[in-house]
This record gives sequence, structure tokens and C-alpha cells, in this order.
Amino acid sequence: MFPLIKLDGISKIYGVGENKISALQDVSLEVNKGDMLAVLGNSGSGKSTLMNIIGCLDLPSKGKYFLDGKNVASMSDKQLSFVRGKTIGFIFQSFNLIPTLNALENVELPLAYRGLAKTYSRELAKDALEKVGLLDRMRHLPSELSGGQQQRVAIARAIASSPPLILADEPTGNLDSKSGREVMELIWQLNNDGHTVVIITHDQKLADSIPLKIVISDGKIVQKS
Repeated sequence: MFPLIKLDGISKIYGVGENKISALQDVSLEVNKGDMLAVLGNSGSGKSTLMNIIGCLDLPSKGKYFLDGKNVASMSDKQLSFVRGKTIGFIFQSFNLIPTLNALENVELPLAYRGLAKTYSRELAKDALEKVGLLDRMRHLPSELSGGQQQRVAIARAIASSPPLILADEPTGNLDSKSGREVMELIWQLNNDGHTVVIITHDQKLADSIPLKIVISDGKIVQKS
């Protein structure tokens, strides 16, 4: 069985000439279905660039990237958008909720972008909010929710279409310790339910709690465990 994520000699260069910046250098990595991986690194290490490439938000300058067996490194923007919508759920540090939409509408929005029927999208969104314990808050705006609740809405949005891959970028970074623990418990449950999870973090303690870990420094993987 092929890995869900396979990076083969991935490099990413920004700029030209004297302004060239090498954000990633010859990165190779495999993540199997059902794995939970922490990507640890300081600011500027290249971990965010790696997340953008894994998440099909950016393309590598060099190398091959296979996601669920498909070579996405040479896909068009339209193809990348389709793959993102079908295969990947994103959880961001800043939640990225639309302030004028309530919790249910925020979860529904990416489903609508995929062209799903309104009634089906609503059903999926409600199911996702129930999984994160927020069905009773589905009519609340983000400003009416705590930080932990907003992140749970973001998790519901990420899992509503049951994507095989969850990408979490500093998912507890804006939360107090109690809310952070609750969010991580939800993410662990997602992994137990069969989702492959990749967590981008600079938190050593969080990374050490995750079975698989890589450390990135200056655009290179310097440690795997």
C-alpha cells in the first residue's frame, strides 16, 4: 500500500538572483495512512512552507509530491483546488472563521464551494458540529464563542467532508492550556477515527506527545523519530 504523503527531493525557492531564498532543501518524507506526525521547527525553519506544499497551497520548485498516489507537484491551480477540497481538512492557529457567519454557516461554506447540495451540506455540517460538541451553538457568531469553541468550529469545518488528511497549523497556539488540551483531545480522536494528522508546531512538549516527529531547521529535515 502506498503512503498517503510522499515527498521526494522537494525544494522550494522564492525570489530570483541575489534575492533567492531557499525555504526547503531536498526534503523527502513519507506519511502512511492513519499516522499522526508532528513537524517541529522554529520560526523561519521552513515548516510553514512544508505545510503549504503538503496542503496543495503551493507547488515545489523541485522534486515530486505524491498525495494519495497522485503526483500533485505538476497539477494546475484548478486541479489543486479540487484535491484540497476532497482530500485535506485544514485547522489554523487563527481559526480563520468568517465573523459575519454563524458556526453552522462557517462549517457549511467549504462544502458549498465543492458544489454539494444545500440540504446535504447542512446535514454534514450539523454532524461535524455534533462531533465537536457544539451543535447547541450552531447559530452563534464567532464573536459569541470562546477561543476554544472557535477552534472546535474550525475542526468541524475541517472534518465535515471526511477528508483522509488533516493539516493542523499550531492548533493550540492561540488557546489557554485547558482549551488547548481539549482541542488536542479532539485531534487525537480524529486520528483514532482513521484520519491521518500532520501537526505543524514550535511547541516541543506538544511534539513529544505525538508518535512520529520530524524536526526542520534551515529548510532541511534534521531529525526523524
